[in-house]
Amino acid sequence: MSDIIHDPQARRHRVVGTALAVTVYLFLLAPFLVTIPMAFGPANSLTFPPANYSFDLFRMFFRSPGWLNPLFESLKVAGAVMAVAMFAGAPAGYWIARHEFAGKGLLTGLIMSPLVVPTIVAALGLYFYFSYLRIDATTLSIVLGHLMVSLPYVIVMVLAGVNKLDRNLEFGAELMGAGPLRMFVTVVIPQLIPTLVSAALFAFLLSFDEVIISWFLAGPDTITLPVKMYTDLIFEVSPVIAAVSALLTAISLLVTIAAIVLRKGAPVDT
Repeated sequence: MSDIIHDPQARRHRVVGTALAVTVYLFLLAPFLVTIPMAFGPANSLTFPPANYSFDLFRMFFRSPGWLNPLFESLKVAGAVMAVAMFAGAPAGYWIARHEFAGKGLLTGLIMSPLVVPTIVAALGLYFYFSYLRIDATTLSIVLGHLMVSLPYVIVMVLAGVNKLDRNLEFGAELMGAGPLRMFVTVVIPQLIPTLVSAALFAFLLSFDEVIISWFLAGPDTITLPVKMYTDLIFEVSPVIAAVSALLTAISLLVTIAAIVLRKGAPVDT
Protein backbone atom coordinates (compact mmCIF):
# COMPACT_ATOMS: atom_id res chain seq x y z
CA MET A 1 0.00 0.00 0.00
CA SER A 2 2.82 2.36 0.93
CA ASP A 3 4.66 1.56 -2.34
CA ILE A 4 1.59 2.52 -4.36
CA ILE A 5 1.13 5.84 -2.56
CA HIS A 6 4.74 6.91 -3.07
CA ASP A 7 5.04 5.64 -6.63
CA PRO A 8 6.07 8.75 -8.69
CA GLN A 9 4.32 7.49 -11.82
CA ALA A 10 1.06 6.84 -9.96
CA ARG A 11 1.33 10.29 -8.38
CA ARG A 12 1.75 11.90 -11.81
CA HIS A 13 -1.29 9.99 -13.08
CA ARG A 14 -3.36 11.25 -10.12
CA VAL A 15 -2.24 14.82 -10.74
CA VAL A 16 -3.06 14.62 -14.45
CA GLY A 17 -6.39 12.95 -13.72
CA THR A 18 -7.31 15.60 -11.15
CA ALA A 19 -6.33 18.41 -13.53
CA LEU A 20 -8.45 16.91 -16.32
CA ALA A 21 -11.41 16.45 -13.97
CA VAL A 22 -11.16 20.06 -12.73
CA THR A 23 -10.92 21.30 -16.34
CA VAL A 24 -14.00 19.34 -17.38
CA TYR A 25 -15.98 20.50 -14.33
CA LEU A 26 -15.06 24.13 -14.96
CA PHE A 27 -16.07 23.78 -18.62
CA LEU A 28 -19.44 22.31 -17.59
CA LEU A 29 -20.01 24.96 -14.91
CA ALA A 30 -18.92 27.91 -17.06
CA PRO A 31 -22.43 28.70 -18.42
CA PHE A 32 -23.83 28.81 -14.88
CA LEU A 33 -20.93 30.90 -13.57
CA VAL A 34 -21.72 33.47 -16.26
CA THR A 35 -25.54 33.37 -16.24
CA ILE A 36 -26.23 33.46 -12.51
CA PRO A 37 -24.31 36.71 -11.79
CA MET A 38 -26.04 38.29 -14.82
CA ALA A 39 -29.41 37.44 -13.23
CA PHE A 40 -28.60 39.88 -10.43
CA GLY A 41 -27.63 42.69 -12.80
CA PRO A 42 -29.55 45.90 -13.60
CA ALA A 43 -32.91 45.80 -15.35
CA ASN A 44 -31.82 47.59 -18.51
CA SER A 45 -28.79 45.55 -19.56
CA LEU A 46 -27.48 42.03 -19.87
CA THR A 47 -23.76 42.16 -19.18
CA PHE A 48 -21.09 40.08 -17.47
CA PRO A 49 -19.97 40.97 -14.93
CA PRO A 50 -22.88 43.30 -13.99
CA ALA A 51 -22.04 46.91 -13.27
CA ASN A 52 -24.18 46.68 -10.11
CA TYR A 53 -26.23 44.00 -8.43
CA SER A 54 -29.96 44.00 -7.69
CA PHE A 55 -33.11 41.85 -7.77
CA ASP A 56 -34.72 43.98 -10.50
CA LEU A 57 -34.79 41.18 -13.10
CA PHE A 58 -36.53 38.82 -10.65
CA ARG A 59 -39.10 41.55 -9.84
CA MET A 60 -39.73 42.05 -13.57
CA PHE A 61 -40.21 38.31 -13.99
CA PHE A 62 -42.71 37.90 -11.16
CA ARG A 63 -44.67 41.00 -12.24
CA SER A 64 -44.96 40.08 -15.90
CA PRO A 65 -47.92 37.95 -17.06
CA GLY A 66 -45.92 37.25 -20.20
CA TRP A 67 -43.49 35.23 -18.07
CA LEU A 68 -45.77 34.01 -15.27
CA ASN A 69 -48.30 32.38 -17.60
CA PRO A 70 -45.64 30.12 -19.22
CA LEU A 71 -44.32 29.35 -15.72
CA PHE A 72 -47.76 28.24 -14.55
CA GLU A 73 -48.22 26.23 -17.76
CA SER A 74 -44.90 24.46 -17.17
CA LEU A 75 -45.82 23.70 -13.55
CA LYS A 76 -49.22 22.39 -14.64
CA VAL A 77 -47.76 20.18 -17.36
CA ALA A 78 -44.89 18.88 -15.18
CA GLY A 79 -47.27 18.10 -12.31
CA ALA A 80 -49.61 16.17 -14.59
CA VAL A 81 -46.72 14.29 -16.22
CA MET A 82 -45.31 13.37 -12.81
CA ALA A 83 -48.68 12.07 -11.57
CA VAL A 84 -49.47 10.00 -14.68
CA ALA A 85 -45.92 8.68 -15.00
CA MET A 86 -45.95 7.46 -11.40
CA PHE A 87 -49.48 6.01 -11.65
CA ALA A 88 -48.54 4.03 -14.76
CA GLY A 89 -44.80 3.53 -14.25
CA ALA A 90 -44.74 2.15 -10.69
CA PRO A 91 -47.06 -0.85 -11.33
CA ALA A 92 -45.49 -1.42 -14.75
CA GLY A 93 -41.96 -1.44 -13.35
CA TYR A 94 -42.96 -3.81 -10.55
CA TRP A 95 -44.78 -6.16 -12.92
CA ILE A 96 -41.86 -6.34 -15.35
CA ALA A 97 -39.37 -6.92 -12.53
CA ARG A 98 -41.33 -9.65 -10.78
CA HIS A 99 -42.91 -11.64 -13.63
CA GLU A 100 -41.66 -13.70 -16.54
CA PHE A 101 -43.90 -13.81 -19.61
CA ALA A 102 -43.66 -14.29 -23.36
CA GLY A 103 -42.49 -11.17 -25.13
CA LYS A 104 -41.07 -9.54 -21.96
CA GLY A 105 -37.92 -8.47 -23.75
CA LEU A 106 -39.91 -7.09 -26.69
CA LEU A 107 -42.29 -5.19 -24.38
CA THR A 108 -39.41 -3.76 -22.37
CA GLY A 109 -37.69 -2.68 -25.58
CA LEU A 110 -40.84 -0.96 -26.84
CA ILE A 111 -41.26 0.92 -23.55
CA MET A 112 -37.64 2.06 -23.63
CA SER A 113 -37.61 2.89 -27.36
CA PRO A 114 -38.38 6.62 -26.86
CA LEU A 115 -34.97 6.89 -25.16
CA VAL A 116 -33.11 5.95 -28.35
CA VAL A 117 -35.28 7.82 -30.87
CA PRO A 118 -34.03 11.38 -31.55
CA THR A 119 -36.29 13.76 -29.65
CA ILE A 120 -36.89 15.99 -32.66
CA VAL A 121 -38.05 12.98 -34.70
CA ALA A 122 -40.44 11.97 -31.94
CA ALA A 123 -41.65 15.56 -31.61
CA LEU A 124 -42.39 15.81 -35.34
CA GLY A 125 -44.28 12.51 -35.27
CA LEU A 126 -46.29 13.61 -32.25
CA TYR A 127 -47.11 16.90 -33.95
CA PHE A 128 -48.60 15.17 -37.02
CA TYR A 129 -50.34 12.53 -34.90
CA PHE A 130 -51.95 15.00 -32.51
CA SER A 131 -52.89 17.26 -35.41
CA TYR A 132 -54.75 14.32 -36.93
CA LEU A 133 -56.51 13.75 -33.58
CA ARG A 134 -57.19 17.51 -33.34
CA ILE A 135 -55.62 17.82 -29.90
CA ASP A 136 -52.51 19.70 -31.00
CA ALA A 137 -51.67 23.02 -29.30
CA THR A 138 -53.36 21.85 -26.10
CA THR A 139 -52.04 21.13 -22.62
CA LEU A 140 -53.12 17.51 -23.09
CA SER A 141 -50.89 17.08 -26.13
CA ILE A 142 -47.87 18.49 -24.26
CA VAL A 143 -48.53 16.22 -21.27
CA LEU A 144 -48.75 13.16 -23.54
CA GLY A 145 -45.60 14.20 -25.39
CA HIS A 146 -43.61 14.69 -22.19
CA LEU A 147 -45.00 11.44 -20.81
CA MET A 148 -43.45 9.56 -23.70
CA VAL A 149 -40.02 10.78 -22.55
CA SER A 150 -40.52 10.61 -18.78
CA LEU A 151 -42.29 7.26 -18.42
CA PRO A 152 -39.32 5.06 -19.52
CA TYR A 153 -37.07 6.71 -16.92
CA VAL A 154 -39.67 6.13 -14.18
CA ILE A 155 -40.02 2.46 -15.15
CA VAL A 156 -36.22 2.00 -15.18
CA MET A 157 -35.89 3.56 -11.72
CA VAL A 158 -38.74 1.45 -10.31
CA LEU A 159 -37.25 -1.68 -11.91
CA ALA A 160 -33.93 -0.99 -10.21
CA GLY A 161 -35.66 -0.33 -6.89
CA VAL A 162 -37.80 -3.49 -7.03
CA ASN A 163 -34.79 -5.66 -7.87
CA LYS A 164 -33.20 -4.57 -4.59
CA LEU A 165 -36.21 -5.52 -2.44
CA ASP A 166 -36.38 -8.66 -0.32
CA ARG A 167 -38.85 -10.84 -2.19
CA ASN A 168 -39.42 -13.02 0.88
CA LEU A 169 -41.50 -10.21 2.40
CA GLU A 170 -43.84 -10.37 -0.59
CA PHE A 171 -44.06 -14.17 -0.34
CA GLY A 172 -44.81 -13.82 3.37
CA ALA A 173 -47.62 -11.35 2.74
CA GLU A 174 -49.15 -13.66 0.13
CA LEU A 175 -48.90 -16.65 2.49
CA MET A 176 -50.76 -14.59 5.10
CA GLY A 177 -53.63 -14.18 2.66
CA ALA A 178 -52.92 -10.75 1.12
CA GLY A 179 -54.05 -10.38 -2.48
CA PRO A 180 -51.72 -8.98 -5.16
CA LEU A 181 -53.10 -5.44 -4.87
CA ARG A 182 -53.01 -5.37 -1.06
CA MET A 183 -49.53 -6.89 -1.01
CA PHE A 184 -48.34 -4.27 -3.52
CA VAL A 185 -49.84 -1.38 -1.56
CA THR A 186 -48.93 -2.52 1.97
CA VAL A 187 -45.59 -4.29 1.41
CA VAL A 188 -43.98 -3.09 -1.83
CA ILE A 189 -44.94 0.60 -1.87
CA PRO A 190 -43.65 1.42 1.65
CA GLN A 191 -40.25 -0.08 0.80
CA LEU A 192 -40.13 1.79 -2.50
CA ILE A 193 -41.01 5.25 -1.18
CA PRO A 194 -37.47 6.72 -1.59
CA THR A 195 -37.26 5.28 -5.12
CA LEU A 196 -40.76 6.47 -6.02
CA VAL A 197 -40.16 9.99 -4.72
CA SER A 198 -36.86 10.17 -6.63
CA ALA A 199 -38.57 8.93 -9.80
CA ALA A 200 -41.39 11.45 -9.36
CA LEU A 201 -38.96 14.33 -8.91
CA PHE A 202 -36.99 13.20 -11.95
CA ALA A 203 -40.15 12.97 -14.08
CA PHE A 204 -41.18 16.46 -12.94
CA LEU A 205 -37.78 17.87 -13.79
CA LEU A 206 -37.64 16.20 -17.21
CA SER A 207 -41.01 17.67 -18.12
CA PHE A 208 -40.33 21.10 -16.63
CA ASP A 209 -37.09 21.50 -18.63
CA GLU A 210 -38.27 19.88 -21.89
CA VAL A 211 -38.20 22.26 -24.86
CA ILE A 212 -38.10 20.37 -28.19
CA ILE A 213 -41.39 18.47 -27.85
CA SER A 214 -43.01 21.51 -26.23
CA TRP A 215 -41.88 23.67 -29.15
CA PHE A 216 -43.71 21.44 -31.64
CA LEU A 217 -46.84 20.91 -29.55
CA ALA A 218 -47.39 24.25 -27.78
CA GLY A 219 -50.08 26.65 -28.96
CA PRO A 220 -50.58 30.35 -28.30
CA ASP A 221 -52.24 29.63 -24.95
CA THR A 222 -50.05 26.68 -23.91
CA ILE A 223 -46.54 28.08 -24.14
CA THR A 224 -44.24 26.57 -21.53
CA LEU A 225 -41.41 28.44 -19.82
CA PRO A 226 -38.55 26.81 -21.83
CA VAL A 227 -40.41 27.57 -25.09
CA LYS A 228 -40.91 31.18 -23.98
CA MET A 229 -37.19 31.47 -23.23
CA TYR A 230 -36.22 29.96 -26.59
CA THR A 231 -38.65 32.22 -28.45
CA ASP A 232 -37.30 35.31 -26.71
CA LEU A 233 -33.74 34.35 -27.61
CA ILE A 234 -34.76 34.21 -31.29
CA PHE A 235 -36.77 37.43 -31.54
CA GLU A 236 -35.30 39.53 -28.73
CA VAL A 237 -32.86 39.21 -25.84
CA SER A 238 -34.65 40.34 -22.69
CA PRO A 239 -32.46 40.68 -19.56
CA VAL A 240 -35.22 38.82 -17.69
CA ILE A 241 -34.08 35.62 -19.36
CA ALA A 242 -31.02 35.57 -17.07
CA ALA A 243 -33.30 35.62 -14.00
CA VAL A 244 -35.39 32.80 -15.49
CA SER A 245 -32.24 30.78 -16.12
CA ALA A 246 -31.13 31.28 -12.52
CA LEU A 247 -34.55 30.16 -11.25
CA LEU A 248 -34.50 27.04 -13.43
CA THR A 249 -30.99 26.26 -12.22
CA ALA A 250 -32.09 26.64 -8.60
CA ILE A 251 -35.11 24.38 -9.14
CA SER A 252 -32.99 21.72 -10.86
CA LEU A 253 -30.39 21.90 -8.10
CA LEU A 254 -33.00 21.54 -5.34
CA VAL A 255 -34.65 18.59 -7.07
CA THR A 256 -31.28 16.90 -7.60
CA ILE A 257 -30.29 17.38 -3.95
CA ALA A 258 -33.65 16.00 -2.83
CA ALA A 259 -33.22 12.97 -5.11
CA ILE A 260 -29.70 12.32 -3.76
CA VAL A 261 -30.90 12.58 -0.15
CA LEU A 262 -33.78 10.21 -0.83
CA ARG A 263 -31.50 7.80 -2.66
CA LYS A 264 -29.64 7.23 0.60
CA GLY A 265 -32.87 5.82 2.00
CA ALA A 266 -33.46 3.49 -0.93
CA PRO A 267 -33.00 -0.29 -0.55
CA VAL A 268 -29.42 -1.45 -1.04
CA ASP A 269 -28.09 -4.57 -2.66
CA THR A 270 -27.58 -7.47 -0.32
